[in-house]
Amino acid sequence: MGKARPIDPSASPLDYYSFELRRLREAAGFKQHELGDLIYCTGSLIGMVENGRRIPTRDFSERVDGALGTDGYFSRLVGLVLRSVLPSWFRAYADMEARAAYVSTFQGQLVYGLLQTEGYARAVLGVRNQGEDLDAKLAARMDRQRILYRENTPLMWVVLSEAVLHQEVGGRQVMREQLAHLLMLQQREGVNVQILPFEAGAHAGQLGSFTLLRFDSRDPDIVYTEDFVQGHMTANAQALREGSLRYDHLQAAAHSLEDSTALIARVMKERYGHHPALDGRNVA
Repeated sequence: MGKARPIDPSASPLDYYSFELRRLREAAGFKQHELGDLIYCTGSLIGMVENGRRIPTRDFSERVDGALGTDGYFSRLVGLVLRSVLPSWFRAYADMEARAAYVSTFQGQLVYGLLQTEGYARAVLGVRNQGEDLDAKLAARMDRQRILYRENTPLMWVVLSEAVLHQEVGGRQVMREQLAHLLMLQQREGVNVQILPFEAGAHAGQLGSFTLLRFDSRDPDIVYTEDFVQGHMTANAQALREGSLRYDHLQAAAHSLEDSTALIARVMKERYGHHPALDGRNVA
């Protein structure tokens, strides 16, 4: 199970979670393997979480709450843990994203993070991360997507370059699942995906991807961009006007929702359709 290490619950959200899991498990009279049996995981996984060596997932936390009768305690706490995994420069944006009423984004290279499947996100994040660090960042990214399934989900309008559909991320199977996921999301109220076709030529998004967040509250609207080092968020009025104008031009140049859906389906079938010999080449 691994030797228990001293945990300072004030050191970080993960340390607090680890301390509380050990404390409440022992108070309930369970050994690590016994709790593991109850929530369908190994005792060693319980030990790693209690030692702060594994980031808990939301599913893990919900099952712990059920087994220990902790009334959603760990399900609430895990949000703080997963937020702490995000890069420090990204956390403020993630907080604003979770409160936004309207999300408008142009993505020129990758599927927007909130619309990524787990397999696609793992491939994207795995370029620079491996092992437990990758698992932690993946859990944090997938947790951000909870805003799509809450009662007051934001209205989301996404423009993707057609190149995103053709850039093979994670292999053919991953791409097939990702494009199928986009088609499924197109059927949801509040999620709209347009494809900017190659034939659009020079366009207003050539300087890079960007996202506009708007709010029903008193929070100021913001525009968010990233470079290869970190992200940049601003409520500057001139930047907002420029971002809104560029986005309007991109929407006008993009396919309609119906034509975008048809293009996604066609690329999924023609480029990533089920071809056993080719699929086998990409099995990880």
